[in-house]
Amino acid sequence: MENNTVFILLAGGKSERMGVTKGLLEYNQTFWILEQIHRISTAQLSEVYIGLGFNYQHYLAAIPWFVEAQTHFVNYQGIKVRIIINENPEMGSFSTLQTVLKKIPSNQSVLINPIDIPILDLTGLNTIISAQNNIVLPNFEGKNGHPIKLSAAFWSPLTLLNPADKNARLDVEIKKVDPSEIAIIELTNSSIVKNLNTKKDWIEYLKYSAKHPVQ
Repeated sequence: MENNTVFILLAGGKSERMGVTKGLLEYNQTFWILEQIHRISTAQLSEVYIGLGFNYQHYLAAIPWFVEAQTHFVNYQGIKVRIIINENPEMGSFSTLQTVLKKIPSNQSVLINPIDIPILDLTGLNTIISAQNNIVLPNFEGKNGHPIKLSAAFWSPLTLLNPADKNARLDVEIKKVDPSEIAIIELTNSSIVKNLNTKKDWIEYLKYSAKHPVQ
């Protein structure tokens, strides 16, 4: 079932602590970014926007159809994919998010997930998609995680912020919102709070995922 929500996968960072471009790490004989897209494709969604920045050339060289996806949607495993490149990634991850948001129709809700946080199981993902409020935050054992769902009413003004402002951050903007506009979704999957920043994190996640395959 399709709805009016699209997915934003942010992969614009330097990956300095990992030492290699995170989205191009090998996972089950494919690239991690393709595994993330595959997980998105199983949910009640029809479109995913991928925000690239630093190392975008690495992605284009490794996954040739990403080149075509810069100009129009490309179908991958039943979901339409667009590649959006942030030409000024040094301004931070929020600038990459803004670059993507500016390409999305202003009537659509968005789900946002960084490349280094594993996309959770289908049941949990669809639970977040189905929840209704200006902001939907998944929560595991008292800690909020990703993906975060934002209504068009909330995210549209974000495109007008100055990315050079030190307070131009999604978490800062969320904290300004009245609690009644935020839905907290309690989930039992710890993936939503994992952050794969280093090679040690990655190795531990590979061990974890071997025991807890995504359903």
